[in-house]
Amino acid sequence: MLITPHPIETPLLPKFKGGLKFLNPKILSMIRLVVMIPAYNEEKSIANVIKNIPRSISGFNRVEVIVINDGSSDRTVAVARDAGADKIVSHDSNKGVGAAFRTGVDAALRMGADVLVNIDADGQFNPKDIPKLVKPILEREAEMVAASRFMDKGFFPEMPLYKMIGNMFFTKIISMLTGNGFTDTQCGFRAYSKEAMLNLTLFGDFTYTQEAFLDLKRKRMRIKEIPIKVTYKNIRESKVVKSPFGYLLRSGGIIIRTVRDFAPLKFFGMFGAVMLGLGSISGGYILVHWLRTGMVFPHVPLTVLTAIMLIFGVQLIILALMAEMSGRNRELIEKSLYMERKREYANR
Repeated sequence: MLITPHPIETPLLPKFKGGLKFLNPKILSMIRLVVMIPAYNEEKSIANVIKNIPRSISGFNRVEVIVINDGSSDRTVAVARDAGADKIVSHDSNKGVGAAFRTGVDAALRMGADVLVNIDADGQFNPKDIPKLVKPILEREAEMVAASRFMDKGFFPEMPLYKMIGNMFFTKIISMLTGNGFTDTQCGFRAYSKEAMLNLTLFGDFTYTQEAFLDLKRKRMRIKEIPIKVTYKNIRESKVVKSPFGYLLRSGGIIIRTVRDFAPLKFFGMFGAVMLGLGSISGGYILVHWLRTGMVFPHVPLTVLTAIMLIFGVQLIILALMAEMSGRNRELIEKSLYMERKREYANR
């Protein structure tokens, strides 16, 4: 399980037994929801998504829509503006879903968002499900709520077998690393509290879905999944999963780098311990042979390999200790970044 450096500090709302019905309406009237739609060449579907986003949701006095145009070359921006988007932020080129998400989080905080919902622009998710997604945050049951396509067997989507296997594989990996039994860690339909947004520190441009789980769980954020039905209206090439092998490599790389940064002692120490263990076993065998015969022949190659494994193992252990020190500095930097964000967006 990943290390957890610091707990959450400021809740979105004071916690009351029974949830929203016990909250002061004056407190609720100050809550703002921002719905973010990352989009890349989605002129055919984005208008329908925007128009179906509920503009009146219990617990919020304002619901605003922001579109993150990730370098679209079609009429996505014009269509989104005509459909009623409150704000459009554009990248000058296609940077990836992860980069678009980071831009959207920053823009939402600048708009004064207390809760952020991310929904895809392709129309596969029903915007009418947004109230269900934000309810656990309003009732202080979670800091992040993720839609799950596989939590309810009755909602299982029809998708190619390789995508189903890929989803299961990455979900198992994230569940193992976080110590939680998640059911869908690739779904982009999610809600985040302001506290979660302030704490997020993401680096991947290609995607952010798995990295967000790892980052927020490390910071002791509560994550809840709710079952959501997905409608795949047509079969088209995914803008993220262009090839299963490519997605595996790029997403896997993001996960490995995230684990390396979050748990460097375990990451490097595990490999160092394996090398030292193998080297010690083979070294013990060679030592016994030398004591019995007075020579290492015919095990000269094994002797060389043993020396390499022992040296490499010691180096990895030293690297693990150094990386652990660097990891502590990262925690301090992230804590400072969180406090700086909190000050910057306190009055928005």
